Amino acid sequence: MDKKVLIGPFSQVVPMTKLPLKGALPDEQLMLIEDGGILMVNNKIAEVGSFVSLKPKADIIEFIEGSAVCLPGFIDAHTHICFAGSRAADYALRNAGKTYLEIANAGGGIWDTVTQTRKASEKILIDRVRDHSIHHLKNGSTTLEVKSGYGLSVDEELKMLRAIKAANQQSKVDLIATCLAAHMKPKDWSGSSEAYLDLISESLFPILKSERLANRIDAFIEQSAFSPKMIASYFKKAKAMGFDITVHADQFSTGGSQVAVDFGAISADHLEASTEKEIALLSQSNVIATALPGASIGLGCDFTPARKLLDAGAALCIASDHNPGSAPMGDLLVQASILGTFEKLTNTEVLAGITCRAAKALNLNDRGSLEKGMLADFVTFPTNDYREITYHQGQLKPHGVWKNGTKVF
Repeated sequence: MDKKVLIGPFSQVVPMTKLPLKGALPDEQLMLIEDGGILMVNNKIAEVGSFVSLKPKADIIEFIEGSAVCLPGFIDAHTHICFAGSRAADYALRNAGKTYLEIANAGGGIWDTVTQTRKASEKILIDRVRDHSIHHLKNGSTTLEVKSGYGLSVDEELKMLRAIKAANQQSKVDLIATCLAAHMKPKDWSGSSEAYLDLISESLFPILKSERLANRIDAFIEQSAFSPKMIASYFKKAKAMGFDITVHADQFSTGGSQVAVDFGAISADHLEASTEKEIALLSQSNVIATALPGASIGLGCDFTPARKLLDAGAALCIASDHNPGSAPMGDLLVQASILGTFEKLTNTEVLAGITCRAAKALNLNDRGSLEKGMLADFVTFPTNDYREITYHQGQLKPHGVWKNGTKVF
């Protein structure tokens, strides 16, 4: 018979349950369990409630000493942590007044990282992904999405995705792979953008399925990458093969949100350039709107209009966009807290954006909240008031992280 393990008592358990997927979330909707506990069987949650009421049901008790607030493990639904090299030169040029497109046209930007990532071995990339995932784990993230997109050829994209798969097998964090071969047209590709996309869909997509490397297809809809018209056939093929769709949308210009809605994408990510039209489109759809405040901080541009999206009825996820170019910080809680300050988000909206709503942005139904049947992924902070977590804007660090019921940090 499987043992029932009780962890607690926690000053507060914040289960992130009974919250709607879409729309604004006043803090009055947030459930708090004082002096709570989590009862687990194997890697799943059996029950969440008061510690005293759960004690008689437990075979084993693991006591928590001192003040502790417990939340679901964070879910970072958009990262690019599989890469080689650095883009410190880009950062300096941006701060000196150069634009993102000017830097890209001068040989920097995404292509710089492509060049360095192509030179790296698969082993080096495995090590980099694993090291980045450890960093995120210590900051409370127990699930990370990881994109390819710095290979931009069939062989190099396969190298990246195989590295992500191998790193996942070595990591304590769950890594969810996304194929972003449509990040930009490779500069060493002599044909048209459409021909490149045809090559990827015809040659790479079947291998993704046969090797189970990714079930998510992403594309960058932007002037420097692919237009809505160019990407239509590519996404049609992806949908026909059963892939989930996600879109880099409205970062510098609009058009991507419409594509996301038209193709029933799981999420539309970035949205810094979204106008009232795009906000209405997203709010009237089932597409998750994913804000990436790390990119806004890194580029010095406007934040995603998170407040307007929520008030219009959209579902808002918040992710780090951890990448070597525009978002090198890679600290989800810092970025989410800062977004909350500038966009006037409630604590519940911020926390939902990195837990329960973030799970939906990855089409995951087994995590993001603390309730019966969910994975026992949770994080604790050394305080007796959950509001301290965003108040310190990410500087109050976790003092415990559990993954699948095991304390891993």
